[in-house]
Amino acid sequence: MTEIVVRAAEPSDIEAIHAILRCPGVVANTLQLPWRPLAYTRERFGQPDANKHALVAVVGERVVGQLDLEVQHGPRRRDVGKFGMAVHDDFHNQGVGSALMAAMLELADGWLGLRRLELEVWADNPAAIHLYEKFGFVIEGTGRQFGRRNGKLIDAHYMARLRPAPSPSGRGPG
Repeated sequence: MTEIVVRAAEPSDIEAIHAILRCPGVVANTLQLPWRPLAYTRERFGQPDANKHALVAVVGERVVGQLDLEVQHGPRRRDVGKFGMAVHDDFHNQGVGSALMAAMLELADGWLGLRRLELEVWADNPAAIHLYEKFGFVIEGTGRQFGRRNGKLIDAHYMARLRPAPSPSGRGPG
């Protein structure tokens, strides 16, 4: 596979992000609804917000994955981020999710100083759970009947990762 490049999302990426969010596997494993118009995606992803950081994964010239990290607004949770991620169905199991996660952790730990990162993931999505665990996330609880998928109620896990403590030398995790 060609090299995966992760960069900040640009306004010109909206149509590619929209295509990713319409993939059947993405709709099934996120809280996205099928058949959203492009205008919805433009509104959701095209508005600048100092607390939101949007990344895309690019293979060749094609945007194949996206990740949004949102720093929480409340004064007592300003060092917490929540994120969501989607990878185009044609690019699963090719390292795109790992590339996005690595870039997001570099941003969260090294630049934003976030101490905690949170997400929800469908309990019946072992590939995503494995990916998150690979990057230090742990399941903290389960939301029973969290959301709907094709008319069925599905559980979701709440997962989080605490930033590793710096080493005594001050050069990163111990």
